[in-house]
Amino acid sequence: MRPAHLLAAAVTAAAAVIALANPASAAPVTAAAVNYVALGDSYASGLGTGSYDSGTGSCKRGPLAYPALYAQATAPASFKSVACSGARTGDVITQAGALTSATNLVTVQVGGNDAGFTDVITTCTFGSDQDCVNRVNTAKAYAANTLPGLLNNVYATIKSKSPGARVVVLGYPRIYKVPGSCNVGLSDTKRAAINSGSDALHAAISDRAGAAGFSYVDVRGAFTGHEICSSSWWLNSLSWPVEESYHPNRAGHASGYLPALRSVVG
Repeated sequence: MRPAHLLAAAVTAAAAVIALANPASAAPVTAAAVNYVALGDSYASGLGTGSYDSGTGSCKRGPLAYPALYAQATAPASFKSVACSGARTGDVITQAGALTSATNLVTVQVGGNDAGFTDVITTCTFGSDQDCVNRVNTAKAYAANTLPGLLNNVYATIKSKSPGARVVVLGYPRIYKVPGSCNVGLSDTKRAAINSGSDALHAAISDRAGAAGFSYVDVRGAFTGHEICSSSWWLNSLSWPVEESYHPNRAGHASGYLPALRSVVG
């Protein structure tokens, strides 16, 4: 073999060795297309943002909810939100009918309605401090003793529908800054009780999400300094329409939930 041919052969062999040693250099890796489905209750649907898609009725799904904002920011191959205001765990099991084997990203947020969030707020608004504390304690007992089994059913259903999906479970923020800047409205005793309910939900949801092998997003830190009665609210207080009360506002979704979700998913 002539010297030129020997040189060419040597270069070819060296390139093959390099490619074997570093497969990434041999061919580009194409990321799998993301097919994203969002499940959950009013916090996931976007109730509180004041902007809702026509045709979603009482579910109040909107373009300013964190699932829609995430889809806008990352442009997945497909995106569908079936989150609905008022949803409980049984409703989310029904929502899971939107999942398929091709779904590879799922977000889910549920548990607050099962634990009686609306009734807690109503009791704390119109009842005494002790009425509020008692109702929150009932909700906390439910979160500790009954909610975990219901969440297990939700998470098992998601796994069965989309066994290859990345599943991200989102929690709830503390509602109030205590003590805060508000000099009217609920007492600090009531505000602290409501916050302890958020902590109880966190404990139950994070535990069951971890047991299922799912990622969990704790948004309490993200909302610290942005609760009701802080200097910069990311949640609605008592508002009109009343159903939007005590839900994240537009900033809560864009500056609270979205960055918290992206810190886990990218």
